Amino acid sequence: MKIEQIYTGCIAHAAYYMENNGEAAIFDPLREVQPYIDRASKDNAKIKYVFLTHFHADFVSGHLDLASKTNAKIVYGPTAKPAYAIISATDGQVFEVGNYKVKVVHTPGHTMESTTYLLIDENGKEHGIITGDTLFIGDVGRPDLAQHVIAELTQDKLARHLFHSLREKIMPLSDDLIVYPNHGAGSACGKMMSKETTDTLGNQKKTNYALNPKMSEDEFVTAVLMGLTAPPAYFPANVLMNIKGYESLDAVMKKAKTPLNPSEFEAAANETRALILDTRTAEEFAKGFIPNSINVGLDGNFAMWVGEMISDIKQEILLVTTLGNEEESMVRLSRIGYDHTIGYLEGGFASWMNKGFETDTIDRITTEELEKNINFEETPIFDVRKKSEFLSEHLIEATNVPLNEINSHLAEFPKDKKFILHCAGGYRSMIAASILKQRGWDNFVDVVGGFEAIKNTNLPKTDYVCPTTLL
Repeated sequence: MKIEQIYTGCIAHAAYYMENNGEAAIFDPLREVQPYIDRASKDNAKIKYVFLTHFHADFVSGHLDLASKTNAKIVYGPTAKPAYAIISATDGQVFEVGNYKVKVVHTPGHTMESTTYLLIDENGKEHGIITGDTLFIGDVGRPDLAQHVIAELTQDKLARHLFHSLREKIMPLSDDLIVYPNHGAGSACGKMMSKETTDTLGNQKKTNYALNPKMSEDEFVTAVLMGLTAPPAYFPANVLMNIKGYESLDAVMKKAKTPLNPSEFEAAANETRALILDTRTAEEFAKGFIPNSINVGLDGNFAMWVGEMISDIKQEILLVTTLGNEEESMVRLSRIGYDHTIGYLEGGFASWMNKGFETDTIDRITTEELEKNINFEETPIFDVRKKSEFLSEHLIEATNVPLNEINSHLAEFPKDKKFILHCAGGYRSMIAASILKQRGWDNFVDVVGGFEAIKNTNLPKTDYVCPTTLL
């Protein structure tokens, strides 16, 4: 069966392309749809359907642009009622793509409209299941997201729906089916997904805790809800965009692709409420940046941290990027609904420096300097990793302020003495450093290499506890 996974690692997302006899279908596309159109063109195929497994929270789906450009029909499962034309499929309904068949299996739980698609080849053999966020490799979709949009859909209610969907709809299926999930490790839509992005259903029945046949409904609910952290703040806004519709990516990119020389950039920053977002690496940013800019590097968990740290999805943004990364930065912002980029610094940070405009830097120290010269009684150290990482192992003298909570804990950072920041490797602590600089702190240093480097020193640390033990 011709089915291809199109995986985008930066947001741990899997879309799927299926083609037979000149007809194609796309499942859960990202917002930049040209790659799917090009893939179908390569096969001389027409995209007939765009199948959605649910209203996504972690990205803005590309179904509207894809349907507009190809005349494909948009298909959702039962109960989906968006503000645009779709085929609202019934449980058990079958769609034909060439000589293949796609059977709708309604599997509420992650959300109420969540649907699994059973793929059947030209010989009538069941090949695999596209599970969306219902079933991952090693995990299942978290059932606590819908309540942020519809309050009465509590996590307990949805977890119980998910229990029955898995037991009554998924587990009775053949063991040799291939499981094609919507996400892999790194997505915030689950808590302990595998790095593998496909598996057989039979192996998942043996290894996935949520498919344990001896687990009672109450035990399942407890296990699925245990250890969930707050979802990224942008999730509800993305759900609403996917339900209500959104501006085409072409229109968004046209506005964003506005080159601004340093003088124009400075004027735009002064005359608007735009936030200056610098997407260069932590190392580049530390050496020099435009005052009041926030650093979220493209080389890390960009989407999640933009969504965590920029609370207003309609915030106007001015971009500073590494040369050549301007468009990539714009696309990755729009993937998660940040559609209000109003321009970028032409020539990058070097052009700003060359004009003699004001710059700032972040002081950094190595772990060798930390070990030799720092008195922790006089110099507090702040660990901005998430709580579970901190509890697993940390410097005995450190105080934990998780990055996603930093804005509500600013009072904990002293202004009358020097302090130290670190995270796991330097990515998150540079985000924290840029925020503190923006808020008026200038009395701190960042640790190069973060806790991964600190572990190789003799500084006093707590005993290691496996994160799964904590969970």
